[in-house]
Amino acid sequence: MTRISLRVNSVDHDIEVEPRHSLADALRDRCGLTGTHLGCEHGVCGACTVLVGDEPVRACLMFAVQADGRAVRTVEGLDDDGAFNALQQAFHEQHALQCGYCTPGMLMLATWLVERGTPVSDDELREVMSSNLCRCTGYRNILRAVRSVLDGAGS
Repeated sequence: MTRISLRVNSVDHDIEVEPRHSLADALRDRCGLTGTHLGCEHGVCGACTVLVGDEPVRACLMFAVQADGRAVRTVEGLDDDGAFNALQQAFHEQHALQCGYCTPGMLMLATWLVERGTPVSDDELREVMSSNLCRCTGYRNILRAVRSVLDGAGS
């Protein structure tokens, strides 16, 4: 076992992990944050997307020890004092989720897009968001939700 320190959603976690464990496993099993979903465990589906520093990362592909000393944000850190943040509210209003399995990863990827603060064309939005797989809703409502926040209508 290896001891690591993570700052997850502004809370410090000093945990022990096996060097072979993924960041997703550490978040779920050691930090008790089950919002990060594991789908394919090959980095393809994006259900496990979190932000490490300010960049989206497939948590199933990153070893927990690689995140030692880093700031990590998960879907649990998006709420605004217990209320939906703008993206969560937009996903709700635009019916951008169905089963909800992909939603945490979609929200984290969308958070990265919004927080970059640079203009995002419709083509770029479609390309970025299509890197996370959704089998239930298609992408129209997801794109509409993210666009509403990017354009300021969801804030």
